Amino acid sequence: MIRQRCLALAYDYMRRGIYVDERLTLLKEISELPGVPGYEDEVSDYIAAKMRPYAEVTKDNLGSVICKKAGTSDRPRIMLAGHMDEVGGMVMYITKEGAVKFQVLGGLLEQVSQAQRFVIKTSSGDVIGVTGTRPPHIQKPDERAKVPDRSRMFIDVGASSKEEAETMGIVPGDPVIPFSPFTVMKNPKYLLGKAFDDRAGCAVFMEVIRALQGVEHPNTVYGVGTVQEEVGTRGATTSGAAVDPDICIVLEFDIPGDTPNVAEWEGRVRLGKGPGILVYDNSLIAHRRLRDFVIATAKSAGIPLQFGFMPGGGNDGGKIQVNRTGVPTLPITIPVRYGHCHTGIMHRDDFDMAVTLVTEMMKRLDEPTVKAIKGNQ
Repeated sequence: MIRQRCLALAYDYMRRGIYVDERLTLLKEISELPGVPGYEDEVSDYIAAKMRPYAEVTKDNLGSVICKKAGTSDRPRIMLAGHMDEVGGMVMYITKEGAVKFQVLGGLLEQVSQAQRFVIKTSSGDVIGVTGTRPPHIQKPDERAKVPDRSRMFIDVGASSKEEAETMGIVPGDPVIPFSPFTVMKNPKYLLGKAFDDRAGCAVFMEVIRALQGVEHPNTVYGVGTVQEEVGTRGATTSGAAVDPDICIVLEFDIPGDTPNVAEWEGRVRLGKGPGILVYDNSLIAHRRLRDFVIATAKSAGIPLQFGFMPGGGNDGGKIQVNRTGVPTLPITIPVRYGHCHTGIMHRDDFDMAVTLVTEMMKRLDEPTVKAIKGNQ
C-alpha cells in the first residue's frame, strides 16, 4: 500500500516538476504511518527496517527503538531522541446507535477536532470515520461560541447500530488515527502532513546516522525513537536508562510565529529560517554549555540558528536529563505550524539544515569536548 501511494506521489510530483528524493519519500512515509501513544509498532518497525543497514537496532521493553551507530569509541554516548507517537485516541465505547466514543491520547485540540476524518485501526482492517458535529443551523449562538466538549465527541463510521459497528471489527482499545495525507504544497519547500511532531525529529536522527556512514566520529551515536511522549514522556525514561547517554539532543518541533494570531513573543521561530534551540519549556532548561557548543557548531558550519521558548509544553529531555547523575540535554527543533492538530506545515530547508547541524555536532563531540560541556574539565 505504501509503495502504491509513493508511486502515485512520484507521478504527481513529476508532473508538477518536483524532484522526489530519498528525504522527501522518508518524510512522506514516516508521517503517514499510524502511531498514537501505546500503538507505535508500525513506526518502530519502519525505523528499524530502514536503519538496520547502518546501525545495530534493538528495542527496550516499552517499545522504543534504539539505533546504535558505533564510532571510534564507546564513550561518549550521544543520544538523539525523537518521539514516534502522535496525538490521536483510542476506542472507548460504542453507542447503541453505532457511534464510536473515544479517549483522546495526547493534547489533541478540541477546537479543531470536529468534522475531521479519523482511521480506526482494527484487527479486521482500517475503518474510516468522521467526528460528528451539530450543524450550525441548529446551534444556539452561545453554543457556537463554546469550545466543543470533549466528552460529547464521537466518530461516525457509517454504522446504524452497535452490532453493525462491531461487525466492522471495532472493539474498545483500538487506536484512532488522524487522517491527513502528506502533500507537497504549491511552493514545494512547504510540506503539509500529520505527525511532524515528532516524526520529523525521528527522520532527522535517521538521516544523521545515514550521513555518518564511512565518516569517523569520536563517540557512539544512539538514534532513539521513543514511545508515549504525548502522554507523559514514558519512553524517554526507559530508553534513557537503556542507552545511559553522556549527552542528549532531543529532536523536536517548535511553534513558529509567522502566522496570523500568533504574537512574535509567543512563537519566536520562523519557517525556512533554520533549525532552532528550544531554550526553555516546562520540562527542561537547555544546558548552557551544550547550548554554546551548538551555537559555535552552527556558526562554523554556516547554518542559521533560531531560539525558541515554550512555557506551556514539555519534551522527552525532561526525563532523560535526570538519568543517573544527570545528562546535559538540549532540544534542537524544526518549526512546525499548527501543532497538535490534524495537519501541520514544515519547511524542507529547516529539516535539511537540522540534519547537517546535528551531523556536524556528532563529528565534534569527543571526550574532551563532552567533559568540558559537563564541567569536568
